[in-house]
Amino acid sequence: MVKSLTGMAALAALTVAMPAKAEAQMKMQTPKHVEASVTGTVIDVSCKFGQGLTGVKEHRMCAQVCADKGIPLAILGDDGVLYIPTSAGMPGDGQNDRLKEFAEEKVTISGKVFEAGGAKAIQIDNIKKA
Repeated sequence: MVKSLTGMAALAALTVAMPAKAEAQMKMQTPKHVEASVTGTVIDVSCKFGQGLTGVKEHRMCAQVCADKGIPLAILGDDGVLYIPTSAGMPGDGQNDRLKEFAEEKVTISGKVFEAGGAKAIQIDNIKKA
């Protein structure tokens, strides 16, 4: 019985300690970034990669409808790099509302550019038509 109580106490202590350890491991550090301006076209990623549609005025309304349905908009830089827009406040906040009016148009976006896993993301500070 004593061994059983000792084992239960150890299990309880482990259960309490594990969330604290997991929380400590999950503390996020701001990844390395550079302040930059990117010029490129705001694209609808679904149509660009699935249908090959982008860069034409006739596709503008389609891209806006897709944005309203949750298909992400991104910036295809003049440098050939796809920049995924993210939010500084909440990483899961979409940026379609900010980009939709510029669908299929050339823009210059400034903000923090992050690189990971062969991709680039940008936390948008400012957007203007190029």
